Amino acid sequence: MPYSEAFGDFYYSRADGRAECRHVFLGGNGLPERFEKSARFIIGELGFGTGLNFIETWAAWADAAPQGAVLVFHSFELHPLERAAMVRALSAWPELCGRAEMLAAAWPDRPGGEIVCHFDHQPGPVELTIHCGPAQQKLPACGIIADAWYLDGFAPSRNPEMWSAELLRAVAASTTAGGTCATYSAAGWVRRNLAAAGFSVEKRPGHAGKRDMSVGILAR
Repeated sequence: MPYSEAFGDFYYSRADGRAECRHVFLGGNGLPERFEKSARFIIGELGFGTGLNFIETWAAWADAAPQGAVLVFHSFELHPLERAAMVRALSAWPELCGRAEMLAAAWPDRPGGEIVCHFDHQPGPVELTIHCGPAQQKLPACGIIADAWYLDGFAPSRNPEMWSAELLRAVAASTTAGGTCATYSAAGWVRRNLAAAGFSVEKRPGHAGKRDMSVGILAR
């Protein structure tokens, strides 16, 4: 299990990281169903971590999107992993090895700055950009407008900056009208910050026995 010494937390659910991604981030954002009608779909993510969410999303998109569709994935990561650590974490799921190997091959020896990867794949191209550094600075400057957001920072109690009112306002400003967000967190102050930013927020059952998670939709 990959573990962050900086934040004292695991990168994903100790029960099953893949199942957590599918339940929280894909299911919480209405994916892959929304891929079926999209010629171009843009996802924003707070916390790239091991790349598991990206790879799981890529696989779901490849199965559901129409021919020629484009997947654009922007992620914001303060501490990008070295290639070896990423490969070691993703090796827990041999069924992901094809896409994990492509990601590892495109990963820089010294990750930092803007990491830009392009993958030519069926049904269409995949564009991945990791913005390395504080999300509070990087997000307002990059100018994206996402259809869906994965809010996957470390636990709010350990990494409160990633869940601040200021950053979640920037997330809302970088979301299309009617766009969505999802997070494993159901902390009251996180939900209040999302609501204050303009999202209509609701609780849903969490993953692997966790009581609640949160999803939101941006008012049109």
